[in-house]
Amino acid sequence: MPTTRLDETPGLRISVYGTGYLGATHAVAMAELGFQVMGVDTDVHKVEALAAGKVPFYEPGLPELLDKQLATGRLHFSADLAAAAAWGDVHFICVGTPQQKTSHAANLSYVESAVSTVARNLTKDALIVGKSTVPVGTAAGLRTLITQLAPAGVDVELVWNPEFLREGKAVNDTLHPDRIVVGGASERAEATMRAVYATPIAEGTPVVMTDLPTSELVKVSANAFLATKISFINAIAAVCEAADADVTVLADALGHDVRIGRQFLDAGLGFGGGCLPKDIRALMHRATELGAHRAAALLQQVDEINMGQRAAVIDLALEACGGSVLNRRIGVLGAAFKPETDDVRDSPALNVAAALHLRGAQVTVFDPQAGDTARRSFPTLSYATSIEEAVEGSDVLLVLTEWSQFVDAHPEKLASLAHVARVIDARGKLIPAEWRSAGWQFRGLGRAVA
Repeated sequence: MPTTRLDETPGLRISVYGTGYLGATHAVAMAELGFQVMGVDTDVHKVEALAAGKVPFYEPGLPELLDKQLATGRLHFSADLAAAAAWGDVHFICVGTPQQKTSHAANLSYVESAVSTVARNLTKDALIVGKSTVPVGTAAGLRTLITQLAPAGVDVELVWNPEFLREGKAVNDTLHPDRIVVGGASERAEATMRAVYATPIAEGTPVVMTDLPTSELVKVSANAFLATKISFINAIAAVCEAADADVTVLADALGHDVRIGRQFLDAGLGFGGGCLPKDIRALMHRATELGAHRAAALLQQVDEINMGQRAAVIDLALEACGGSVLNRRIGVLGAAFKPETDDVRDSPALNVAAALHLRGAQVTVFDPQAGDTARRSFPTLSYATSIEEAVEGSDVLLVLTEWSQFVDAHPEKLASLAHVARVIDARGKLIPAEWRSAGWQFRGLGRAVA
């Protein structure tokens, strides 16, 4: 059959496999860029919710954009994966790659299933675009799989286009990315990808064309670097505590060096979420397989330092309560792993709250968005509907997620509600002098006691 250049075909049809955080955001954004889009998923309830204009997670700006694009008629959702493969020209793979239950390796079954479904149901020339975060070498194997499954006469190619979304800023990151990376593209595929991203490219977004292995490594390497930066400042925080120095001022001073920068230099409870922890562990596992043992050892230390921060906050709470939290009331501000999301996957805040609960504390958690998701994951904890309710009668207050509501709270008002005005700032965002002047006993990781 004759080959058609997809970039010369008016009105590219885009399918997005997976309608979780990445997929739903990508589908809506592609429609906003003017394409006909079909988001597909095996989860019928998720598909029905999105089709009805309901985003099944919290992400600022996404519900409004979803409603807008549904109204245009460009955006649709379906559970018919085979039909989407036959319908689309460009197929984005946006399914999850969670950590395996028995090792640090990534579970690639969802990626392999999605790619297989697309390949075997193609009826015309197509481009398959991987966006999921995968171990290096995965795409080469998927290309072999596609060759085995694609119908004869169909010209299909696979490229890798890693995602760089930040939860809480995902809409802007998709519509206005800071870079576009495409790996393994022929001239035809490159032209198609440039057509897909024509709008951000016209805005000046840089495009990096590279090979498949490099494109697979970009996302995990970026996450590994950010995780390393966080663990570095947390390691230095321990030095600051021993030397009676202030890690927050230290980080500010370091941040003025343009080679270092201030972002991700906040000492405290450490990182969590659905990306950084599992991505650095998957990279650690893959590096070991490839014999890159120094990289694996570095990432092992990064992971250990990060997990140790949770134990450090628990120790501060125990110290504040005289060595035991049994029957003590602990108020916890924060459940999400970071602000502007309701994501509680591997949340350091909930990990600390649950650990104190297991030690006999009466723990009450408040989060402005993640209360429901936290309750589903940790139903034995108590949940408040306001900051004041979480603080009321507390023996110690823990600030574990840096929501602006918590940072801007009035310590004088809250002090009158607490049983004992003791606060532990695990994110380094509160101003110690303000809380101490309001009568609070203040502690923070890497910060002077007084």
